[in-house]
Amino acid sequence: MKYSTLFSFSALALLFLLALKTPQTELWKHKVDTNVFINTANNASADFIIQFKDKANLAPAAQLSTKEEKGKYVFQKLQQTALASQKEVKQILKNQNLSFRPFLLVNAIQTHGDIQLIQQLAERSEVARIISNPQIKREELVPEPILEAAQSRDANALEWGLTMIGADQVWAMGYNGQGVTVAGEDTGYEWEHPALKSAYRGWDGTNADHNYHWHDAIHEISPLHNDPMPDPSLNPCGLEVDFPCDDNNHGTHTMGTMIGEDGDNQIGVAPGAKWMACRNMERGYGSPTTYIECFEFFLAPTDLNGENPKPAMAPHVINNSWGCPEMEGCNSSNWSIMDEVVNNLKAAGIVVVVSAGNDGPNCETVRNAASIFDNSFSVGATAANDTIAGFSSRGAVTVDGSNRMKPNISAPGRQVRSAVRGGGYQSFSGTSMAGPHVAGMVALIISANPELAGQVEVIENIIESTAFPRTTGQECNGTPGSAVPNNTYGFGRIDAVKAVEAALITVSNQETREPNTAQVRVSPNPFKEEVNFQLEAWEGDTQIRIFNASGQEVFQEQLEVQGQQSKTFNLAQLPGGIYFYRVENTKQELSGKLFKL
Repeated sequence: MKYSTLFSFSALALLFLLALKTPQTELWKHKVDTNVFINTANNASADFIIQFKDKANLAPAAQLSTKEEKGKYVFQKLQQTALASQKEVKQILKNQNLSFRPFLLVNAIQTHGDIQLIQQLAERSEVARIISNPQIKREELVPEPILEAAQSRDANALEWGLTMIGADQVWAMGYNGQGVTVAGEDTGYEWEHPALKSAYRGWDGTNADHNYHWHDAIHEISPLHNDPMPDPSLNPCGLEVDFPCDDNNHGTHTMGTMIGEDGDNQIGVAPGAKWMACRNMERGYGSPTTYIECFEFFLAPTDLNGENPKPAMAPHVINNSWGCPEMEGCNSSNWSIMDEVVNNLKAAGIVVVVSAGNDGPNCETVRNAASIFDNSFSVGATAANDTIAGFSSRGAVTVDGSNRMKPNISAPGRQVRSAVRGGGYQSFSGTSMAGPHVAGMVALIISANPELAGQVEVIENIIESTAFPRTTGQECNGTPGSAVPNNTYGFGRIDAVKAVEAALITVSNQETREPNTAQVRVSPNPFKEEVNFQLEAWEGDTQIRIFNASGQEVFQEQLEVQGQQSKTFNLAQLPGGIYFYRVENTKQELSGKLFKL
């Protein structure tokens, strides 16, 4: 025993001495993404993102009742955290006369420099990581006929996607998106298009004011075009324009599907809604920082100078018809920053709709940011015969090891006719076309029940639980296609009529409770037999309740919690499908979704 003790002490002493001899200057390298080293080889300068350790505690936002309260709280907390933790690094960059762009939606700074600067920054204790700033790209349209000349139509005809989901029936009920703001970040938008102009939030019928309704995050020509010279004139809109402009067609098309209407050209799901927008791609290419910049604008819209942010003017829902694949530099080293963006926007009460991708028909093809994330409401595409489109990406999400079921839902996305530049109309195919149907339906739901504004989880649950169930013979990652949800359609194809009917009878149970830092982590999710609940920062008598999709309670457990507790339950007796859990005590309440395979 004495020998063993002496040996252990000697070993520890040796390790301590070795640690003293380890050059401390080498430790900074562990904070730096491999791609950053590659990009700065041979003393080259490169664009990169500095991530800071401090993160705002946004959990109390879940206890606030209104979207405005959530948005204000989240913005203020993020702002306070960023200002405090970025102060010293900003001064270093200023002292070296370096340009930089700070962000608060995620606690980060974008800048440009060589490996010496990177080392100086990475050695600082407040810096968590330094990652590359890869390019993002709009979702490629599928290689089937994707562009058709506008054809003569019956003046009373609606686009097939609108009738498929029952949007016209919802309009007849008196709900067309009135009082709701939808947003899009894409290749830009032709705001004066006849189908878009009247719904633009910056247009009062006589004059246009683009403050708080438009932001352009494109400050330079993308190097991915391989242009001989980065001349701003190469972009048909130019750079940093102060009015909505589309340099590609893609963005205008997606906005038309959300809100478009011009006489007999009834192309939008929610023609009574207003829209705002941001350009995050230069002729189809962007980067995580242009993506973050647009999302930060939506969190708290600013004037055209990027000043005087107003969280109260944030949209209710954001459509994202783009993706960032690994081949363009988005991977596990930088997914976290994108994931954090989506999570923080959800905390602010904003629904984030994301196209699932056009890499089908195989399983495990939902693989690009931001469609892979838990809080992204990801959308697959269906055809006019109400079956999944062959190109629509399938789950499960395996690139991050989560085996997460995706997409969440499906919507019309093949041969969808909508607006394009020059005041025209054309048909495109892709999950880029499906996502806007869902974003538009969010507007219909909120216009039917304004109390649901800001209640992201409730809105998403309504869409999923009222979807027209669709099944397939395709099994993906152990989930049979005969199950609902599945990794092909998610919960099925959206049904606007049923969703609005459900919204009308949904009473928001958001009680004003004391703000708290309580958290609930549920894993695995989806589960087969057992599921674990990990509770943090809970005190006293606490209930865990589980409900089926019809709202019937199917499980209840009472726990006496003191700070933190982990409990595993065997739910093998429950049939496969969607469930909802609620964890509550006298001070706080949190809820979420469960999936049983």
